Amino acid sequence: MTEAEDRKPRSDEARNAFLPPAGTGVDGDMSTTSEFAIPDGLALHRAAGAESETTSEFAVPQGLDVHAAPAVDQEGSAFTPPSTYSSKHAPTAFTPPSGIPVVSLTKDVPWQDRMRTMLRMPVAERPAPEAIQRGADESGPAVPRVLDLTLRIGELLLAGGEGAEDVEAAMFAVCRSYGLDRCEPNVTFTLLAISYQPSLVDDPVTASRTVRRRGTDYTRLAAVYQLVDDLSDHETAVSLEEAYRRLAEIRRNRHPYPGWALTGASGLLAGAASVLVGGDLIVFVAAALGAMLGDRLAWLCAGRGLPEFYQFTVAATPPAAIGIALTLAHVDVKASAVITGGLFALLPGRALVAGVQDGLTGFYITASARLLEVMYFFVGIVAGVLLVLYFGVQLGARLNPDQALGASDDPVMMIGASMLLSLAFAVLLQQERSTVMWVTLNGGVAWVVFGAMHYVGDISPVASTAAAAGLVGLFGQLLSRYQFASALPYTTAAIGPLLPGSATYFGLLAIAQNEVDEGLVSLSKAVALAMAIAIGVNLGSEISRMFLRIGSAEKRRAAKRTRGF
Repeated sequence: MTEAEDRKPRSDEARNAFLPPAGTGVDGDMSTTSEFAIPDGLALHRAAGAESETTSEFAVPQGLDVHAAPAVDQEGSAFTPPSTYSSKHAPTAFTPPSGIPVVSLTKDVPWQDRMRTMLRMPVAERPAPEAIQRGADESGPAVPRVLDLTLRIGELLLAGGEGAEDVEAAMFAVCRSYGLDRCEPNVTFTLLAISYQPSLVDDPVTASRTVRRRGTDYTRLAAVYQLVDDLSDHETAVSLEEAYRRLAEIRRNRHPYPGWALTGASGLLAGAASVLVGGDLIVFVAAALGAMLGDRLAWLCAGRGLPEFYQFTVAATPPAAIGIALTLAHVDVKASAVITGGLFALLPGRALVAGVQDGLTGFYITASARLLEVMYFFVGIVAGVLLVLYFGVQLGARLNPDQALGASDDPVMMIGASMLLSLAFAVLLQQERSTVMWVTLNGGVAWVVFGAMHYVGDISPVASTAAAAGLVGLFGQLLSRYQFASALPYTTAAIGPLLPGSATYFGLLAIAQNEVDEGLVSLSKAVALAMAIAIGVNLGSEISRMFLRIGSAEKRRAAKRTRGF
């Protein structure tokens, strides 16, 4: 017998040693059994092939007839809409314990007001979409494609300088127009994200997009607003493919003004600004030449791939150099007005207004990023001007800041210069030709209010600037509501005459002449004027929404003050 054969019967004997003998009674000596053993007389039917009697607590009880769902891929395709999604019959809203309040939205107001009202509501209190766009299929387009279109539209708006709240309102409007009513857009300075959850039992679909390049083109901005307005209109049926086609045409659109027109507009802006601070015809021409030369140098640096910080530094040097040259040549002109006019063409008023607006509406991350960008641009301008002023002072140039303090005594010429400045600023912003006249008039009104308060009423320049900027924001919001468009083309160029160019130059000149204390005081005044402009524009816009009918039957909600908690 082999060793393996010898082990087999021994193992069988060892196993049988733990089993009770056959025929042993219940009360026998060997009657010990497991407490989980099946009692005698209880017949149980075991399923064929079953390995264990233990079942899951989630198992379906016997006798309960449940129709199994058809076999589908649990993960699903990225381009497959959720099972509960329907463009005609949206899922029921998230019901809070207290119920859903009745909120009616007025359809004859701009979509910006309606979407902004709903964005400030909790998700559970938002009403269902009033109307949805008809697609090729009754079930509606795929969710990821709608989210992709939404992100692309938001990218163009954010890259064009639009405020974060207005970008979120536009993204929300696009989603609701295709039936996605429970969306949460999120906008930061360089990142756009949106999330959609059909119901509480479905997984959310999230998409994001990065904004890597920004440029100023208000004509493109107006076209995007028109597209969003058509999507939000229940009488205009725009399919998803048609929306993609129109968006591609907007991206391929050429700028309305050529490069030479932009350079000429930069010169006119600097010349008009020099007149506002007391310059004459010679100063006008010198400031215009310096600004055009700086603009061309900045374009050259941009073509070489230099960052915008260095572009602003290079663009600030020609006007300062021309002012120093006129002083060294003993030409009887106000050289300080030449340098001040050149600074007007470089101050980032658009980014400043957008940054302060984002901060006032609660988008603090985006506001911080925008204001940090403004600070970098301002530092670049300071570096360029200080470099030229330092060498000019070392060469013996005698620059008297008091020369540029006196404004002209002719109010008609001052108003004309302010309107010319706003006109040139509008061309630089690539605005539509139909909006140039309105923003030019708005800029003239702003200077009239500022001049009447500051020069006639002897009111502080900060308060006068804030009041004039408030009227600019109010009129710009009214014009945008009338045109169902963005308010930026009607407000940004109009604040050009109010920019603190002279205060900035005086501060830089004092620092270059080793008068640091006076320079810091003047720069602080420039910062105060800039904040007054931004806050005034935003306050004027909010006042217009407060007293005009907005898209809700109840007052628009805002974030409550935290009181430090």
